[in-house]
Amino acid sequence: MKLSNFNFNLPDELLAEFPSENRDESRLMVVNRKTGTIEHKMFKDIIDYFDDGDVMVLNNTKVFPARLYGNKEKTGARIEVFLLRELNAEQRLWDVLVDPARKIRIGNKLYFGDDDSLVAEVIDNTTSRGRTLRFLYDGSYEEFRQKLVELGETPIPKYINREVTPEDAERYQTIYAKEEGAVAAPTAGLHFSKHLMKRLEIKGINFAEVTLHVGLGTFNPVEVEDLSKHKMDSEEMYVTQEACDIVNKAKANKKKVCCIGTTSMRAMESSVSSMKTLNPYVGWTNKFIYPPYDFSIADCMVTNFHTPKSTLLMMISAFCGHDLMMKAYKEAIEEKYRFYSYGDAMLII
Repeated sequence: MKLSNFNFNLPDELLAEFPSENRDESRLMVVNRKTGTIEHKMFKDIIDYFDDGDVMVLNNTKVFPARLYGNKEKTGARIEVFLLRELNAEQRLWDVLVDPARKIRIGNKLYFGDDDSLVAEVIDNTTSRGRTLRFLYDGSYEEFRQKLVELGETPIPKYINREVTPEDAERYQTIYAKEEGAVAAPTAGLHFSKHLMKRLEIKGINFAEVTLHVGLGTFNPVEVEDLSKHKMDSEEMYVTQEACDIVNKAKANKKKVCCIGTTSMRAMESSVSSMKTLNPYVGWTNKFIYPPYDFSIADCMVTNFHTPKSTLLMMISAFCGHDLMMKAYKEAIEEKYRFYSYGDAMLII
């Protein structure tokens, strides 16, 4: 499989700028890998495809307000700072992206907040847009983190060309988000409402929670035609013994295991044993899944509709089968499904 196998024409108007009015009332395309059939449903209909003892694997990462706006010393130029990952808590060092990058050099200081109560010094260049910042703040670590939250903005994707709203702070977060550390939402999970979760629970569906802190690397463009040459950024992840027990018991009992999103799938496939059971794991993963690929645990998955040539599309293609996936995407465009982070969902069974 080559990069060009994953190209298609996506009309701009199908990129969702806002979430659906109610989380579980987005549309749901159901793709059956055995029969090749495609059904059109509402997301809340997902309950009809699962039974007592089946398991849904959720990514419980929590998005933090990673986008800050500061002013450069002396010139006062407005600079966007996107927090990627904390490098050292004690020294308050962070990997960030800056925009416009050409103005930001080692030794520059940036001031944040109306009262300049937070200052950062640029101490290294990492990539063309990447920098390492040391934040200068007198308070405790907890107060420093709270200051970042106060000054930060919900990091909705750049393609959404509008102001961030208070609604985004809630809707660009799953209702089961717990472990703070993601700079982008695990978007397949955005469709679950409290009411739907309760209905699934009553029906006997179990939930296993894993944590994979989504980084911007997930969305980095693939720039090589030969997919084997593409390198994914590493993302931090955790799989607990409790999650393993829930998943492995379902597999042993011949029950369905459904990954909610590509991030849950990456986490599971990064922590699987040679016996095709799930193992506890604490660490990082840079696993890149593209066709052909033999999945170890999940029988089905929920995912949003992805953009052309994206690594997310490649994983879906590996799971669904390339021809069936392209057929489904063609139909999604004809039926005007909404794409990307705030878009509609697909259930692959």
